[in-house]
Amino acid sequence: MDPVTNPYAPGAGTPPPELAGRDQLREQVRIAIERVRLGHPTKSVLMVGLRGVGKTVLLDRIRDDAEAAGIQTIRVEAPETRSLPALLAPQLRQALLRLSRVAKAKAGAERALRALAGFAKALKVKYHDIEVGLDLEPEAGLADNGDLEHDLQALLETVGTAAQDASTAMVMFVDELQYVKEEELAALITALHRSAQRRLPVTLVGAGLPQLRGRMGKAKSYAERLFEFPEVGALPREAAATAIEKPAREMGVAYVPDAIALILKETKGYPYFLQEWGKHAWDTASASPITLADVQVASRSAIAALDESFFRVRFDRLTPGEKKYLRAMAELGPGPHRSGDIADELAKPVTSLGPTRGKLIAKGMIWSPSHGDTGFTVPLFDEFMRRIIPGSDWKT
Repeated sequence: MDPVTNPYAPGAGTPPPELAGRDQLREQVRIAIERVRLGHPTKSVLMVGLRGVGKTVLLDRIRDDAEAAGIQTIRVEAPETRSLPALLAPQLRQALLRLSRVAKAKAGAERALRALAGFAKALKVKYHDIEVGLDLEPEAGLADNGDLEHDLQALLETVGTAAQDASTAMVMFVDELQYVKEEELAALITALHRSAQRRLPVTLVGAGLPQLRGRMGKAKSYAERLFEFPEVGALPREAAATAIEKPAREMGVAYVPDAIALILKETKGYPYFLQEWGKHAWDTASASPITLADVQVASRSAIAALDESFFRVRFDRLTPGEKKYLRAMAELGPGPHRSGDIADELAKPVTSLGPTRGKLIAKGMIWSPSHGDTGFTVPLFDEFMRRIIPGSDWKT
């Protein structure tokens, strides 16, 4: 079939043709945002899940939903090398300039812009990566102490007041939140807590790897009372089938049932993998319906594509010691696994592997579901590790 008209969209954060199985979570966040707009007590929402489950796509779709309802939003992704103040400042400036065009919010938005100017100027000494245009002069004593926890709290209060004046809410959408440093997370939590206490319409919708729950709790012990942590996982069977069948059906193409069954088996229902298998099945098939034989051939090309992109880009960031640790995990299966069992595979004491495990967690390759357990953050990574490092020579 014509690859030009292929409806599937494997890619980092690329919207799929059919966002199946996520309606309940979208509605949960919609309700939370509307409650915040009305000043009702509401927890911020932090979506957690493994790589490839569609957190980024979902975050962006929810943001689209919010903006369509008249909500003011900002959107940032937290890389490992940037500070949270540097990420937030330019986005807040843009949002405040939009609010300043609303007549009843103009005064509040301009005061918030003065707070932002003081915030950026005072914190530039510590966070050298802050770069933001200053539209107004700072107001002395407003968000300009040079202490992130105090100043971010003051800044978000002024932002919330401006949003309240405009009868809207300010929602911060932050992806890869697990990479934000602990002291910066603590400051953000404190600022959100203060805004909630004052019933100001400011909230956070974030996404991150499963370790985000623990990181938030470590940053502030009361974080669990301020946030909901819905888990974004593999799609249930019916939703996964819909994600594959509906885009093809809309273009007059069908699948035989056995072909769908094999795709669901190979992908385990993970959204990114569904898109990859759908793409390769479409390109392999010569005509509708797409058959079991088509999917069998497509599976080989889909796995090869994943090995060269989705998996390989993560593998290439690893040191030899880190690769060996993950290969030992893979030897035990998909996991999670006890740290002691991994150490036994490597014939080393558990304590000697602590630094390697810590670096892998920091890189977002593994996480700890519970004390002493270790799991992959990338689905099917155990299978990839066995393909990329076959045999048993890695043990020597």
